[in-house]
Amino acid sequence: MNTHKLIISRGLAVIATTTLALGLGACGNMSAQDQNTAIGAGVGAVGGAVLTGGSTIGTVGGAAVGGLIGNQIETDKK
Repeated sequence: MNTHKLIISRGLAVIATTTLALGLGACGNMSAQDQNTAIGAGVGAVGGAVLTGGSTIGTVGGAAVGGLIGNQIETDKK
């Protein structure tokens, strides 16, 4: 991988992570399941982008899979 593509991939990951962090600030009124879905989608998108070198399909696919996994995670608050 050449240096230019590596810099772009890292930049995309930083932008996605920052967007995720700022977006989670709006999760205050969401249910636990909704929060898990959003977090899973964000983490999946970043992971998909990093693993596929910034591919759109990889990013969207990662977001979809992460969102599904996050949606199924149960958080019991007792």
